[in-house]
Amino acid sequence: MMGTKNLVAFVLFALLVFEGYFTEKVLSATVTYDHRALVIDGKRRILQSGSIHYPRSTPEVWPEIIKKSKEGGLDVIETYVFWNYHEPVKGQYYFEGRFDLVRFVKTVQDTGLLVHLRIGPYACAEWNYGGFPIWLHFIPGIQFRTTNAPFKIEMKQFLAKIVEMMKKEHLFASQGGPIILAQVENEYGNIEGSYGVGGELYVKWAAETAVSLNTSVPWVMCVQDDAPDPIINTCNGFYCDRFTPNSPSKPKMWTENYSGWFLGFGNPIPFRPVEDLAFAVARFFETGGTFQNYYMYFGGTNFGRTAGGPLVATSYDYDAPIDEYGFLRQPKWGHLRDLHKAIKQCEEHMISSDPMQVQLGKNLEAHVYYKSSNECAAFLANYGSSLDANVTFNGNIYFLPAWSVSILPDCKNVIFNTAKVVSQRTLGDSSFSATTSVNDFILEPSSWSWYKERVGIWSNNSFMNSGLLEQITTTKDTSDYLWYTISINVKENNIPGQEKELFLYIESLGHAALVFVNKRLVGFGYGNHEDASFILDEKITLNHGNNTIDLLSMMIGVQNYGPWFDVAGAGIFYVALRDLKNDTNDLSFEEWTYQVGLEGEDLDLDNINLANSSLWTTGAAPPVNQSLIWYKVAFLAPEGKGPLALNLASMGKGQAWVNGQSIGRYWPAYLSPSSGCTNGSDCDYRGAYDPSKCLKNCGQPAQTLYHIPRTWVHIGENLLVLHEELGGDPSKISLRTKTGQEICAHVSETDPPPADSWKPNSEFISQNPEVQLTCERGWHITSINFASFGTPIGKCGTFALGACNADILSIVQQACLGQERCSIPISTATLGDPCPGVLKCLAVEALCSD
Repeated sequence: MMGTKNLVAFVLFALLVFEGYFTEKVLSATVTYDHRALVIDGKRRILQSGSIHYPRSTPEVWPEIIKKSKEGGLDVIETYVFWNYHEPVKGQYYFEGRFDLVRFVKTVQDTGLLVHLRIGPYACAEWNYGGFPIWLHFIPGIQFRTTNAPFKIEMKQFLAKIVEMMKKEHLFASQGGPIILAQVENEYGNIEGSYGVGGELYVKWAAETAVSLNTSVPWVMCVQDDAPDPIINTCNGFYCDRFTPNSPSKPKMWTENYSGWFLGFGNPIPFRPVEDLAFAVARFFETGGTFQNYYMYFGGTNFGRTAGGPLVATSYDYDAPIDEYGFLRQPKWGHLRDLHKAIKQCEEHMISSDPMQVQLGKNLEAHVYYKSSNECAAFLANYGSSLDANVTFNGNIYFLPAWSVSILPDCKNVIFNTAKVVSQRTLGDSSFSATTSVNDFILEPSSWSWYKERVGIWSNNSFMNSGLLEQITTTKDTSDYLWYTISINVKENNIPGQEKELFLYIESLGHAALVFVNKRLVGFGYGNHEDASFILDEKITLNHGNNTIDLLSMMIGVQNYGPWFDVAGAGIFYVALRDLKNDTNDLSFEEWTYQVGLEGEDLDLDNINLANSSLWTTGAAPPVNQSLIWYKVAFLAPEGKGPLALNLASMGKGQAWVNGQSIGRYWPAYLSPSSGCTNGSDCDYRGAYDPSKCLKNCGQPAQTLYHIPRTWVHIGENLLVLHEELGGDPSKISLRTKTGQEICAHVSETDPPPADSWKPNSEFISQNPEVQLTCERGWHITSINFASFGTPIGKCGTFALGACNADILSIVQQACLGQERCSIPISTATLGDPCPGVLKCLAVEALCSD
């Protein structure tokens, strides 16, 4: 007989097993779709999604970023899967640290959100080689992204690896997990024509392969008009309201709605006004869309050598609602949150019917969703780019600014207009703009050490070849650097002491190159993101006898996009000497000596274990403005819990490491064109957006501040190592911390009340608009710097009292001081009426700090 203790243990075990089984059955979900929407457990859903790429931040901050996404009104987190870092060597897998995909998906689940897993495995994403591992390039007979047997074998194997990993962890919706969608391939339709029939066959094979993996959730193909059933074809772009799926049985879905644009070295910073972004989202849902994803909602950082090419910057901020450092970008985050609330108020109507279009005038229309014959929600749109309008709808008159959409959840009350931004703003151009809430810490110049890199061939593992070699094939992307070295013997009987003047002509596929003659730097050439190739034509002098020409070719990210991008080359392909008579000596097919990488890389100078090595030279002050030099310094991290920014404005071009972790490539010496920018927020949001429409920081470096995650530093001494290629002054490098934020808001009496305050059958128009202020989590409002109800003038940061003003400072202080968030209703009953009959506004500036 079973003993009492054993019996109790068995009962407990049975209960636990049953409870686990019951919980899993309760939490599991069936995901399908019809012509209107994704259907989860039999119910159509209107879903807001946002892209967050797990390797572009650190696991320690994933929960906070995802929580902020949820608070911003998102339902889904979308991410690519990055093959090259998950399988860096064929058959050897890596899923740790920033690349712990399972941990990321579970973190999303813990926050209560869903996941769209874009397995690809091609990502693009301005990621090195588009996410493909470089070893794939060297498989005999392989051709990427076409009906090619070697490629299909590897692609299927990786797809299956990821799917099985998710299944093993019970992460698909049918298993109780958060994954409701999966994606195969990525934007292939943009380049399919370049592959001919092979491309068409490849699309069919990719779809069949995906479906055969039995994920139990729908698969999508973005930008793929010929996606075969049951794959859903989706839209990517700045606007997708005119998109129609390739089958009447598929829902209208938007997988990439660009919140801004990526940054390239040498380019000004692009940004997208939130009024236009909100307009695009509202138009999409107005015209029948039911799933849209912001690319990016949080962009993050291209740490290490993960940035794609050519010349993609280290910052992947993307002007996203959550900025590179994890802070809310206001008013973008707040205005979109309010938009999501307004759309959510219409959801029951939107899932109950298709939209009915009503023409209201030129460039004016409404789309109406009916829940029943007498219950409806409406979107009113003015898609003209210049003229505001008054429109009549259901017997009422509504004002519609140009390029805007108003949302009426009851076909009567406007609870949101895309052009009216009432959410708070943050002062400063970026998180670490020089304001009272940002502190600079200068690194002590006396503490620097340095190591001078040898020019040219530095070890016996160099090799010789007749002719110029393509760089990627030669380095296998193990390093950004490849030395090309040749000896030139000048045999002419020159007069003693006289040098021979020549022109050194170089053509390169990219991305940059330093030119040394007899170990002396004589030139530097480089391309740009749009065209990485360049030509150098330098006047040089050669001595009688032997001379050396050393060319250091540099990669800035392997190309990540375009037809046949996988075979796009890099490096130097033509070198010639030309005398003053224009006689040319082609050196391209001569004997060249090659060296992959730098001496400092081979010595592992970025390794924290070499911090006290005798390799380093220490002196009173570091050498400045020298090319090919390594620097190191020990520093104490400023107090606090937030991220750090390393200010490298005084440096030229290179790479940086903190405690052995690469924070990426830097290039402050590359200035953007001096013209073509708008004046910050003054860019007109009206009219179609493109990446060149709204630009800032013309004539300045693309990036001077570089993100150091707080978890990469510790109490006590930390190690900063830099490899400087061009020349800079490390003594001027500083660390920045953010101890607070200055916020402001400006709301008028005629602005709508908060969207989530609307209730069916309520007198919404009788409610009051509000100024709502919110600090970052952990910070509180510590001072009110300005408060006026009346006719204040100016903008955030420059508010001043107008002719009409009620002294309400004490009211705002009482409501807000010491609070993480506060709201002040705009009501003359509360705030007084300093000028009856005049339209009044409430303007507030406040300081949040820790």
